[in-house]
Amino acid sequence: MQVAADFQPAATSGMHTHPGEELGYVLEGTLRLDRVGQAPVTLKAGDYFMVPMGKVHGATNVGPGNAKVLATEADG
Repeated sequence: MQVAADFQPAATSGMHTHPGEELGYVLEGTLRLDRVGQAPVTLKAGDYFMVPMGKVHGATNVGPGNAKVLATEADG
């Protein structure tokens, strides 16, 4: 499944999990990716990330404008 998510300034996805692996690509803006047990990572347009199945994570727009991410989620 592919999902495009838009984040207004300071918006967050909240901490959550997925039943499968998530691959994400930042299309616009700046996001902070938080993953339990790991240091936060700041991602900008053109960066990508991977979250393993079941890993608790969340994203927050830390830039001054909107942020957009394209996420591909695999079935578990």
